[in-house]
Amino acid sequence: MERTLRKEYPAAQIEQGGPRLKRYVEAIIEYLRGQRPHLQLPVDIQATAFRRRVWEALRAIPPGQTRTYKQIATEIGDPNASRAVGQACGANPVALVIPCHRVVRNDGKFGGYRWGEKRKRTLLDQERDSA
Repeated sequence: MERTLRKEYPAAQIEQGGPRLKRYVEAIIEYLRGQRPHLQLPVDIQATAFRRRVWEALRAIPPGQTRTYKQIATEIGDPNASRAVGQACGANPVALVIPCHRVVRNDGKFGGYRWGEKRKRTLLDQERDSA
């Protein structure tokens, strides 16, 4: 895992442990168990202004709910950018912090998901059960 992190984030300072990391891991576990509705972890991701707007809109979607790519595009002020919203979702490197699994196609189908449709379905089902 450390090798993957170093490849993905070459300038990052990777901690081997410590109390801060422990709190983050505990927060992720609580979220996955349905004991925490939102996962708010500090992230410092380099991205275009457009992707940042998309990702902030995704973070505002309540757990267990979904929005379409078109709805997100409209919400960020660019109603013709549905495909670009999909590309921003596909480029999301932190799935649980930026919940791109909450975005579906305009016809209500799941659409693509960087970590697989099964995981997307599992995350949405878990959130709906916890809501």
